[in-house]
Amino acid sequence: MVVGDFPIETDTIVIGAGPGGYVAAIRAAQLGQKVTVVEKDAVGGVCLNVGCIPSKALINVSHKYREAKHSEELGITAEQVKVDFSKVQAFKDSVVKKLTGGVSGLLKGHKIEVVKGEAYFVDSNSLRVMTEKSAQTYTFKNAIVATGSRPIELKTFKFSKRVLDSTGALALKEIPEHIVIIGGGVIGLELGGVYANFGTKVTILEGMDDILGGNYAKQMTQLVKKNFKNKGAEIITKAMAKGVEESDTGVVVTYEAGGKEEKVSADYVFVMVGRRPNTDELGLEQAGVKLTDRGLVEIDKQCRTNVANIYAIGDIVAGPQLAHKASYEGKIAAEAIAGQPSEIDYLGIPAVVFSDPELATVGYTPEQAKAEGIEVTVGKFPYAALGRSLALNNTEGFYQLVVRKEDGVVIGGQIAGPNASDLIAEIGLAVETGVTAEDIALTIHAHPTFGEIAMEAAEVALGTPIHILK
Repeated sequence: MVVGDFPIETDTIVIGAGPGGYVAAIRAAQLGQKVTVVEKDAVGGVCLNVGCIPSKALINVSHKYREAKHSEELGITAEQVKVDFSKVQAFKDSVVKKLTGGVSGLLKGHKIEVVKGEAYFVDSNSLRVMTEKSAQTYTFKNAIVATGSRPIELKTFKFSKRVLDSTGALALKEIPEHIVIIGGGVIGLELGGVYANFGTKVTILEGMDDILGGNYAKQMTQLVKKNFKNKGAEIITKAMAKGVEESDTGVVVTYEAGGKEEKVSADYVFVMVGRRPNTDELGLEQAGVKLTDRGLVEIDKQCRTNVANIYAIGDIVAGPQLAHKASYEGKIAAEAIAGQPSEIDYLGIPAVVFSDPELATVGYTPEQAKAEGIEVTVGKFPYAALGRSLALNNTEGFYQLVVRKEDGVVIGGQIAGPNASDLIAEIGLAVETGVTAEDIALTIHAHPTFGEIAMEAAEVALGTPIHILK
């Protein structure tokens, strides 16, 4: 029985404190709104707690370990390189704690009330926040739903002690000898890369013709597959996972490939076949919000749902499930509530895979441009011809700019190689602001750096390359 549940009024209520929700809340507060955030788990959401941030911490440590083990050609050898995995996990957890603590401080600094509990809509202007012991009603002028997503669980691979989702894979207490990963998408490749670097035998089962869902060119994915092979990992495409037998010490995974049924034994199986939107337990139907068959919320260019005062952002709306997309949409929604004319434009949103080598893309690919009838010139420059890459003994990959022929404007770019995740920002800026290949070529880039590869690629697009032959 709830006693004294008097409604609490707020201007804007944000459901979810992940990279979409907390950014939306802060921008709304900056624009003069009284803001309340409802979060059922931890501030920072999946990204900061059990996703982007902890996985990148583990990737970093795994690279350091592999470099220590394999730097003979640089004249460096080590008799024994040991890993204290408990310390590795402690480092990862410390990174998470610093960032989530920082976000909590930012919310507090903007005078945003953070309420712990699960939100359930009563109607389009009120919801109840429930905990195990209480329930409280909130009334609001506007709401931003930013509840994110959760891993998809397969019927034949129920999550357990040995069948893990991404959260479980990030929290292992030891480095396993062998893992099987179902799904050759971004998460599967990143975490597979972590354990392969630590010496684990990795088997990746991907149902499609290629890894990463065909979202990256074969010349990019081939580099990743070659790198996995060099580490003793195996990627099997067109492979359908059928089932798993689990014991106290490991698993046996059955799969079908090439018309044959195969079995593989491992310590764990990671199920990484995608994520589903968290829209099924919010009472959105009570507020009249429309959902697609996949459980996504339909929005307009200002992230507004069919209910005028309710907005939705992040993994629960159409498009790639990216933290920076959610943050971008959060700002748009908060600004729309404040009466500003902000609208979403996804062309300049980059996508990154922290694989070996890193992959990144933004804007148009040459193939997408051709499909839309846009004539382009491609300026492509190899890392192998870059002084910085040679000095660091890391020369795999390439950098390419997609340039519109009629006016020389950069409309996209793809990178496979060292620091791709950082270098993609310059192409994103070019796409957003209408920069030309000539603008980039005329910009003096410091030498020797990875950054100057942009200038080199621009010169290739212009037909005047200096450091490679036409």
